[in-house]
Amino acid sequence: MESRAKLFGHAIHPVLIVFPLGLLATSFIFDIIHLLTANGFWSDLAFWLIAAGVIGGLLAALFGLIDWLAIPAGTRAKGIGLWHGGGNVVVVLLFVVSWLLRLPAPRNPGPLPFILSLLGVGLALVTSWLGGELVERLGVGVDAGANLDAPSSLSGQPATASGRPPHVPPEQTRRTT
Repeated sequence: MESRAKLFGHAIHPVLIVFPLGLLATSFIFDIIHLLTANGFWSDLAFWLIAAGVIGGLLAALFGLIDWLAIPAGTRAKGIGLWHGGGNVVVVLLFVVSWLLRLPAPRNPGPLPFILSLLGVGLALVTSWLGGELVERLGVGVDAGANLDAPSSLSGQPATASGRPPHVPPEQTRRTT
C-alpha cells in the first residue's frame, strides 16, 4: 500500500520520524549525563532537545495520520497503525509534561521529568517496532511492485517497470537456452 503523502516519490512520514526519535532519545542521554555529572549544562540541552523533538513529533504525526487514514478498515495494518500512532501520541505527551515540569529550572529539573522521559523513550522503542512491522511486514507505505531493480522514484516510472514481478530475483526470471 503506497503512502498518500509523498515528496520526491518517497513517503514523508518515515523521513520525518528520525528527527523526533533522535532528538528525544538524545535528550534522555543528556539527562543521564546530567545525573552522572551534576552539570546543569546537560539538562539544559535536554530541555531544548525535548522542545524540538515534540515539534518534530507533531509534524511527523500529521503525515502518519494521513497514511493511516488510507489503510483499509478491518485489516491488521489498521489496528497496528492505531497502536503505533496512539502510542506515539502518549510518547509526545510524556515528553511535553517532562518539558513543562522543567520550565521553572531547566538546569536542575528533579526526578519526575527524568522518569517521564525514561517512560517516553521506553514506549518509543515499542512504537518504533510497531512502525517497522507496518512497513517491513505489512507493506504500508511501500510502492506497489517494489523490487530490487525498480527504477528511481524520480524517474516517474512505476516500480514494476523492470519487466519482472516484484521481489523476484533476476536469476529466477532468466531463461536458460
